[in-house]
Amino acid sequence: MVSLPDAPPWAPYRPAADGPRDEAFNADGTWRAHVATALRDVGVADLEGVMAELADGSRRAGLSFPIDGGTELFHVDPIPRVVTAAEWETIAAGVAQRARALDAFVADVHGPRRAVAEGVVPERLIATAEHHEPAARALPPPAGVWVAMAGLDLVQGADGAFAVLEDNARTPSGIAYMLAARALVQAVLGLDAVPARPLDDTIPRLKATLAAAAPPGRATDTINLVVLTDGPGSAAYWEHRTLAVHFDAPLVTSSDLTLDARDRLVLRDAPQRPIDVIYRRTDSSSLHHKAHLGLDRALRAGTVGVVNAFGTGVADDKLTHAYLEDLIRFHLGEEPVLRSVPTFDLANPDHLQEALDRLEELVVKPRGGAGGHGVVICPHAEPDVIAATRAAIEAAPGAYVAQELVALSTHPTVVDGKLQPRHVDLRPFALLTPETTHVLPGALSRVALKEGSIVVNSSQDGGAKDTWVLP
Repeated sequence: MVSLPDAPPWAPYRPAADGPRDEAFNADGTWRAHVATALRDVGVADLEGVMAELADGSRRAGLSFPIDGGTELFHVDPIPRVVTAAEWETIAAGVAQRARALDAFVADVHGPRRAVAEGVVPERLIATAEHHEPAARALPPPAGVWVAMAGLDLVQGADGAFAVLEDNARTPSGIAYMLAARALVQAVLGLDAVPARPLDDTIPRLKATLAAAAPPGRATDTINLVVLTDGPGSAAYWEHRTLAVHFDAPLVTSSDLTLDARDRLVLRDAPQRPIDVIYRRTDSSSLHHKAHLGLDRALRAGTVGVVNAFGTGVADDKLTHAYLEDLIRFHLGEEPVLRSVPTFDLANPDHLQEALDRLEELVVKPRGGAGGHGVVICPHAEPDVIAATRAAIEAAPGAYVAQELVALSTHPTVVDGKLQPRHVDLRPFALLTPETTHVLPGALSRVALKEGSIVVNSSQDGGAKDTWVLP
């Protein structure tokens, strides 16, 4: 067994004896060997000083997001999360498999709908999905890939196995934050290198994925790429701006775009060079939104590729998650590598009755929600909130899903100047091209900073950790 120094900050850390699985501590009170080995060269004498350094670094990088009319600094915790090579092998295989199934499902939704015809999913899943875009059926992506990028939310339960809590296939955020967390944590810990798989290939991989979405016949080394944003008011604007800089690509809003005489999208101030690929980071998934004026004509003409393609919102739907294991079997002919957190289709009378009978034990989510908004964690909720949730479900069962509550694992996190256990999830990213599926060798770990909270979103007092995937 490798021991960490018997000194602050490591020595005082103890997760709750009757709490959920702790990713750094064994049940017998010893540090997990892979964590101790990875952290043995990390000396953190002054946690408050390190937190101040991280905040200064975030401020200098402009690492913030708008919230409630103001601006919030993105919180990065200095204690990295350590994932073993064996754990990552399963995660990467499962994430890649799931991304391929999501892409196949979206293609099927906008094609023959075999999954509906053969009873794998109910037709109402598609018809009632908040972000379903029927017009996308006539506008398939020119390179053939609907979900070029997927970001999955994974949680680790009491048995140590990872399961998928949610699938994100419209405009998943987090890659730039993942890179920022690595740079900031490595700097404040004073490490020349971290004992983890490098993230240096992230931007080239992402840029190549975007280039592969261009219409056929484009030379990949001369792809004209733009990043489309709603502007500074977007919650992820920092990421939009940062990735545009990394890509050496213009960051644009819809007002910067127009169509030429050949139905090619061009920049108003540079109309001589048609745009080949749009990395779409707008909040709306609708083709008819003002942010997407002219895109339908360009897509119909086959002159531009969009990542992710319009139509992927149906894969984001929380109800799709309930059927994804079956969709993996149907579309890929494989058994799921990663399990889904069990999810109830409340429009199914049997599922509805079971969920209502056990509502106090479950988590209820609006089907089209994001960012943790509208989620009711019934075991932690007041009776009046549970009663209101029950009434809402009974009035419109098809608008919600219910999930089993997972006792999210905890990880040492700096709170009030000392290490305390806080719940974490994991967002790895898959990149798809017509030829390859690649899972980035790292992830964004999100952490709930409030004691006992399992809501990790930044907009609800969450933060991030660097994730060290061991070689």
